[in-house]
Amino acid sequence: MFGFISQLITKTRVMAWVGIIKLLHDPTELISRAVQPVIWLCIFGEAMSQVRGIPTQGVTYLEFITPGILTQSVTFVAIFYGLDIIMERDMGLLQKILVTPTPRLALVWGKMLSASVRGISQAIVIFILSLILHIHLRINLYSMLGVLILIVLGASFFTGLSMIIASIVKTRERFMGIGQTITLPLFFASNAIYPISIMPSWLQVVANINPLSYMVDGIRALLVTGNVTRLSYDIVILTIVTFAISLLSAYMYPKVVI
Repeated sequence: MFGFISQLITKTRVMAWVGIIKLLHDPTELISRAVQPVIWLCIFGEAMSQVRGIPTQGVTYLEFITPGILTQSVTFVAIFYGLDIIMERDMGLLQKILVTPTPRLALVWGKMLSASVRGISQAIVIFILSLILHIHLRINLYSMLGVLILIVLGASFFTGLSMIIASIVKTRERFMGIGQTITLPLFFASNAIYPISIMPSWLQVVANINPLSYMVDGIRALLVTGNVTRLSYDIVILTIVTFAISLLSAYMYPKVVI
């Protein structure tokens, strides 16, 4: 048992490092992804700041949506991670990986950690942007550690979801279509850009079972409101759903090559 756990950790670290190296060799994705939060904060955020009827828990609207835009950026990076899997399959690389004795869970966790690094890079962009726009955030060691944990959990969950989609969908075009179909409703059916309290009752139900809402809630508590009474609850929920989806992803992963 100890040998399996040791191998699982080692192989996970190796797979994560492979993904990070690929990112370092081609950082253009990070640059292109950085455009999205700039648009949301500089255009949408500034415009909606003029609307006075949105309850924002006593903070400015830009402060309110910054955690939501951070979460959205991480989610969009992670949910399209399945494209890499489809490309690896088309190049024949995935088939070679699957015949190795590497535990399937290590393959999944490695890709989850690799996507988390991409998510952290998005967070850095948003922190820099918040300084430029004079958005006040609670930045300290405790909040940064909490945000890091939430980014890793959130990116891992949506990476696992993307891997499941990639195991079902066989072409990049279909994957892109399904990815957009999933991410946009998840984003708008969350507390990212408006509070759950102003949603219709049916949408509140959806928002309360949406993992993205728990990620936003935790990051907003750490960076904006300072009310961390629900933080442990948010982390526990994200941990449970992330672990569950990693198991499902590991089960579905070999089916990508079928």
